[in-house]
Amino acid sequence: MIIQMKRQEFDSLADEALFNACFKPLILDYKSRMVKQTENSSMAKELFYKELTTGQKALFVFHVYYDHAIESKAEFYWWSAYFLAQPKIWSAIKVGMQYFEEEPMYLLLEETELVLKRYNCPNPIEKFAVSREDLDRNSELSASINPLYIHFNEIAPLTIKRISDFIRYNHENFVKIED
Repeated sequence: MIIQMKRQEFDSLADEALFNACFKPLILDYKSRMVKQTENSSMAKELFYKELTTGQKALFVFHVYYDHAIESKAEFYWWSAYFLAQPKIWSAIKVGMQYFEEEPMYLLLEETELVLKRYNCPNPIEKFAVSREDLDRNSELSASINPLYIHFNEIAPLTIKRISDFIRYNHENFVKIED
């Protein structure tokens, strides 16, 4: 599932544009497969994921998390809890940050996990009962999440830059360059 790109386009893309260009074909393929899937979507998800390179896996899981979590403090809280309730996904996001040698975001994920566990998150996904409104109902929880979300917003652009730099120097895991 390596995307093809002309050398000139690859070299001219800004960091966020490269980050998105390598992700877009993956998410489109994923969504297409999910639409076609009528019965066992978890099996289809696993098959899709297995077809990705290690780099694409790392990019895919982080990008999905980032796209949702960046929207607001409530979204950051909910999506972090949601993925934490699915240990394979949460672990994949953290492993992805290690793959990209992205320690600041990895440490933030670890800290977020500790805070969520302090507030009895996650339940197993089958019993997932986290609500975005939890932050309105629990001022202590909200106060604990707020600095994490602020920090997420501060470091996310640097994470995207470092992931893009990684892609530039290891493009064969993401892009086939055509001259």
